[in-house]
Amino acid sequence: MTETKSPPHWRHFLALEEDLASTVRYIEFAEANFKTYSVEFTSLLLSACSEVDVVCKLLCKNLDKKSKASNIGHYASKLGSAYPSLGNFEVEIPRFGLKFQPWKNWAGKSRKSPLWWGAHNKVKHNRDDHFGEANLSNVLNALAGLYVATLHLYKSMAESAELGPTPLLFRPGGDYFSGVTHMDTEVLINYSFGS
Repeated sequence: MTETKSPPHWRHFLALEEDLASTVRYIEFAEANFKTYSVEFTSLLLSACSEVDVVCKLLCKNLDKKSKASNIGHYASKLGSAYPSLGNFEVEIPRFGLKFQPWKNWAGKSRKSPLWWGAHNKVKHNRDDHFGEANLSNVLNALAGLYVATLHLYKSMAESAELGPTPLLFRPGGDYFSGVTHMDTEVLINYSFGS
């Protein structure tokens, strides 16, 4: 395996994850704190969802170069069936014993928007009334959603343990973890996307 440069959307995810990790010095990542909201969480939620939008557009373009998909409803109809692993993908934060399935609303046939996406829209458009939606739960789920979408964007690299560096917090859960590969200077995850 040759060493490769990290792709841009992976680096963006890692930068946002690093910002999220710094907040644990002030807010414990625990269900009891899931409703805690802040200006920092607002920034993270808006940034993560903006990048989700970009990555989902690219995934749609990978399926159809002429795709005009431009909103969460379009993405759900295109990506939900093309990438069944997206809706089922489980994400863990082992350090805190947390598990998420950020795209679970895309599993099956319903294809509803994720709750964290709805929170993002409320915070983006009506922050005065919905500031509390910029909370730890929605930020963790939005970043987990970005993690999963970005893994799908770089699926071949992820499957062959070429997607690095390894995230600080997030790990694939259950069937989506296929071991690790030891490099000279780091350990990279082998991801599995099921059938």
